[in-house]
Amino acid sequence: MYFLLDLVNELDLGAILIPAQAKDPRGEKGFDPRMMTLLLLYGYCVGIVSSRRIERACYEDLAFRVLTANQQPDHSRISEFRRRNLDALSDLFVQILRLCQKAGMVSLGHVALDGTKVQANASKHKAWDFTRWDQGAPQSAQR
Repeated sequence: MYFLLDLVNELDLGAILIPAQAKDPRGEKGFDPRMMTLLLLYGYCVGIVSSRRIERACYEDLAFRVLTANQQPDHSRISEFRRRNLDALSDLFVQILRLCQKAGMVSLGHVALDGTKVQANASKHKAWDFTRWDQGAPQSAQR
């Protein structure tokens, strides 16, 4: 978590900061774009991607509270920030991976995925041990 606090100064956040600064200053004051970026990055790092779960974590999880300086953006603001800055956030992930590679934390290579569909016999009825059929079968299966 503290790594991300230091990392935010190393990242190029221009794609996020410039549109946020160009907004009309009248109206409700928004959350700091750096904080919102950190919030999403940390949420992704710990496996929390839902804006509602991130909102809840801002109340309950100490790490989220530290990253947000004890501010609690609601899920609609988190979701809207993510939607507006989706392209910039994907570029940030690439920047973070390159910084981690420089620091020797990860090694980057090629990853290939095969999308071949394989038919399998994984039905619960196929895996049932028929010697125990009468003893533990569901009521609908017993006759």
